[in-house]
Amino acid sequence: MLQAIGLTSTPRRDRPPAVDDLTFEARPGTVTALLGPRGAGKTTALRLMLELEPGRGITYFRGRPLHRIAHPPREVGVLLGDVPGHPSRTLRGQLRMLCAASGVPAARADELVRTVGLAGLERRRIGTLPIGADRRLGLASALLGAPHTLLLDEPAAGLSVPERTWLYERLRAHAAEGGTVLYTTADPKDAARNADRVVTLGGGRLVADQDAVEFARTRLRPRVVVRTPHAARLAAVVTQEARAARRSVEVVAEDGSRLSVYGSDCASVGDTAFRHGVPVHRLAEERGREGDADGRDRAGGAGGRRTSAGGGPPGTDVAPAAVGKGAARASGAVGEIARPGRRVAFSGSGRRAEAFGSERGAGRRPARSPLRPLRYELHRLLGVPSTPLVVAAVLLVSLTLALLLGRSGRADLPAVLTGWPALSPLPPAALGAGLIGAFSFGEEYRYPALTTGRGAVPRRPGLLFAKLAVAACVALALGVLVVTVDLEVLRLVHGGELIPVPKNWPDLCASWLGLVVGCAWAGVLGAGVFRAAAAGVAAVLAVPVAFVPVLQKVLTGPTVRSAAGLPARLREFAGPQWSPAVDRWLAAALKVVGQPSGVALSLTLTGLLCAYVFTGLRRRARW
Repeated sequence: MLQAIGLTSTPRRDRPPAVDDLTFEARPGTVTALLGPRGAGKTTALRLMLELEPGRGITYFRGRPLHRIAHPPREVGVLLGDVPGHPSRTLRGQLRMLCAASGVPAARADELVRTVGLAGLERRRIGTLPIGADRRLGLASALLGAPHTLLLDEPAAGLSVPERTWLYERLRAHAAEGGTVLYTTADPKDAARNADRVVTLGGGRLVADQDAVEFARTRLRPRVVVRTPHAARLAAVVTQEARAARRSVEVVAEDGSRLSVYGSDCASVGDTAFRHGVPVHRLAEERGREGDADGRDRAGGAGGRRTSAGGGPPGTDVAPAAVGKGAARASGAVGEIARPGRRVAFSGSGRRAEAFGSERGAGRRPARSPLRPLRYELHRLLGVPSTPLVVAAVLLVSLTLALLLGRSGRADLPAVLTGWPALSPLPPAALGAGLIGAFSFGEEYRYPALTTGRGAVPRRPGLLFAKLAVAACVALALGVLVVTVDLEVLRLVHGGELIPVPKNWPDLCASWLGLVVGCAWAGVLGAGVFRAAAAGVAAVLAVPVAFVPVLQKVLTGPTVRSAAGLPARLREFAGPQWSPAVDRWLAAALKVVGQPSGVALSLTLTGLLCAYVFTGLRRRARW
């Protein structure tokens, strides 16, 4: 059972709250529609339930608030808008990545592809899916964790009649298995036709909470549907006779040959048509669930023209009702309205829950990182074409520069093998590693797939360490691949005897691999701090452009003292004795880090890591 108690959004700029003191429940085994016109607060209400919106109140999912649920995807499935994912990722890759985030086996993705009818489209890119397939993918994403509760925002918007029928059948099947379904809609006929219970909102407040049959009986007006080739003439004579008889009748002309007449019956409309010689092709009364399946029967639909006779408000499908504390509510559904800072009682289906309204916001409960962050990050990295494109571009540019530098004969061998001309601030491999690292967090903010409802990207240590580890592995592989390919091509072109192996190759290799890994980490942290891939690339370029020249002047000054013998002094300070080999490796590492570029990169990474931690803590404390 879903129990929403006293939901109130935080008002902005002296405006009234989008949702004000909303209390209702959605019971298991039923489909509940949250009905209201545009701006009624339906989406805000869903976001308040998911703790993605700042405000007051609390929502219980089978007796527990969301922040007390260990694995939310296994309890609540959410579809708010389109599927958040990189448009170049395949349908199957998207679901497998979300499986890692939800902590479910990857086989669940293939199972749901068949369940939602997307078999054969597994390799289709998300950005090329039609709206029907995209909505099916969204439903599959919501069902990944086999949740008990489904929350969907306008799930049938823009769908064709067969797609809408299929969607509501799936929601009905989920409810039949004991699950809870809550979806929003702006169409009263849609709510009456497809829901078991209808919760009506108006101006952010509860207007009514009714059974669908009661809703259709009391809040949907009956009408007479007429099809005639002379629709305009029949509308005019019906309106004229109603005014003469002082009856409140409204005529809506919809698609040229179709009329909807409110406030009359078939006999009266038929008699009027007969008296004026107007041929009638169809004449039927409709109410609630008996409307057309395609949804065009809604009064005031696109292109509809209304003619009203009498004092009734033109084009009102839902009967007027008071909005506020005295609004109609289902019997036994709500015991007392929740108030901020006061304990409230909520009763329904024989159960009673007590809670305290409190201020809370989107950041009070930190968004959860994937349950399997390393597997998630691998799926994210390998599921988009940007990674192989960057690697291919780095290899091509580096090889071209290596051939040009080798032909000139004036560049040093390390610069030739890495394709690093003197004019470039960084070699192509380091730039490529930084770009791949920047994409790791940049894509999370641009195409958020980790959190329901596009909340904040998780800032958990597990996700950060997974991204740093994967970025380091990719950077190492890229660095080795670039040097190997450049070396083999240079030997093929110029001969092996012209490419000697330098004696200090271990130091050179350590410096080279440290550079590419450091650039990859700078890209990851820069994009994580500033929430954009461009910021990550800027952090990478800031090392050679801004910091290295300054450090070169500082480190080459007359007061600089040598750090020689530091390993031996560290050994004496630490106490335990280690082998001379460890001394050599530690001295080599200090020598690499002691270079201007190493010092600049180390300081940059330290600053970015501190900024990442600080911004995460500050955002958490703010709420």
